[in-house]
Amino acid sequence: MELQQCRIVTDDVAGLAGFYARLLGVPTALNEYYIEIQAGPASVGFSRRRFSEYRETDAQAADAQAADAQAADAQAPDAQAPDAQAPDAQAPDAQAPDAHVPGGRDEIILDFVTDDVDAEYPRIAALGVDWVMPPTTQPWGNRSMIFRDPAGNLVNVFSRPGTA
Repeated sequence: MELQQCRIVTDDVAGLAGFYARLLGVPTALNEYYIEIQAGPASVGFSRRRFSEYRETDAQAADAQAADAQAADAQAPDAQAPDAQAPDAQAPDAQAPDAHVPGGRDEIILDFVTDDVDAEYPRIAALGVDWVMPPTTQPWGNRSMIFRDPAGNLVNVFSRPGTA
């Protein structure tokens, strides 16, 4: 398995994708619904919130599927005993998905590698980003800088020792 894409859900698809297109220096056709921007072997995707909302009908369909699967397993001759189930085999609504929390944008950091962080600093600063950390050498040797994109997501641009 390999990471294909990191997707950011936003109500301003074109605006946020445009920022990342400028950050990465890649031409991108913008629209208001869904955009992918290639960033090396993986891409950064952007989609409207309404295309990723969790709906009650989805939960009901998932519950029905889980109940059907559980009934089928119970009828199988080699079914496991209930106490032998895997730890994550819980009731379907035991763990509800996290709700969207406005402004809660520190849960994820997008990391981009570059040959020379210091050479990228003035170009990225010209994009008008909100700096969290200017170019700094980390205790493990990477040189990195952290800023917020226009939606408040954290972005780390770093270079590894000996690549500059």
